[in-house]
Amino acid sequence: MSDAVGGRGRDRDREGRARNARPRDGLGRPLPYGAQGVARQPEGVVRTPEDTVAEAQALLAAGKPFHAHEVFEDAWKSGPDEECALWRGLAQLAVGLTHAARGNATGGARLLRRGAGAVEGWVAETGRSMPYGMDTGALVGWARELASVVERGSVAVDARACSPRLRGESS
Repeated sequence: MSDAVGGRGRDRDREGRARNARPRDGLGRPLPYGAQGVARQPEGVVRTPEDTVAEAQALLAAGKPFHAHEVFEDAWKSGPDEECALWRGLAQLAVGLTHAARGNATGGARLLRRGAGAVEGWVAETGRSMPYGMDTGALVGWARELASVVERGSVAVDARACSPRLRGESS
């Protein structure tokens, strides 16, 4: 467990920043201390764009969109400025799927649409519709369709069954 700084029993580092050491489930929800959780994605990893897409796809296919969002977030923070909006949009898509799988229809639909808009805006700005082999048109369509499904439904979606294919090939 991290050092508890601030007297509230919350996990904080020496500078007071949140560092949650609780184990998490496959959708990133905190579990009780001592519970068996899913291995966390390391933060701040610099990957090639191709490795980012491959790792995120494997996590999505395994029903771990929260973890895929962490991979996209690393690319967003470490990649070139002109690709920031693309990776941020992809991270929002993964978080939208996470919320939908947790049963948060409002948050899930909102983030799916926000991510779709970000990816679509990036494509319009750059003219690159297939960055790193990703079919952005299909991703935007997937996100908007899932947002509609989530809003109509009354139960959480299955993250594995509803995960997108980032590239056209099988995942």
